Amino acid sequence: MKKSLAVFSALFMLTSVASASPVADRQALMKDVGRSMGVLGPVMKGEKPFEAEAVQAALEQLKADAVKMDADTMFPKGSESGDTAAAPKIWEDEAGFKAEIEKFRTATAAAADAKPQDIDALRVAMKDVGASCGTCHQAYRVKK
Repeated sequence: MKKSLAVFSALFMLTSVASASPVADRQALMKDVGRSMGVLGPVMKGEKPFEAEAVQAALEQLKADAVKMDADTMFPKGSESGDTAAAPKIWEDEAGFKAEIEKFRTATAAAADAKPQDIDALRVAMKDVGASCGTCHQAYRVKK
């Protein structure tokens, strides 16, 4: 029984991995980034109160999402068509795109590691994160 369950679990995992598409994977990851920014943005604008635990959780999630961003697996050649906002420049300027991902990783790690304790510290911590997002979206994302 245990052996059958292990085999079934392994097959299920392989099927799940095999059916995932790079477009769907990167869209899910970007939605996750958007959820974190949806927590942080209103706080930085003064629309919501600064709550250290919620802010830190969002920063840690951004940091974790940045680690998951891998140009080779999430943006492989052949995944530029279909329902995607990924701009052709991603594949035309792979080195530049990878450099932007690395900037995002560095910025999100620094922001999370700063552990801001008030809105002003959060704004400072998020400056490079916001700049990284904006640069990448301007150059490597198709405007819908």
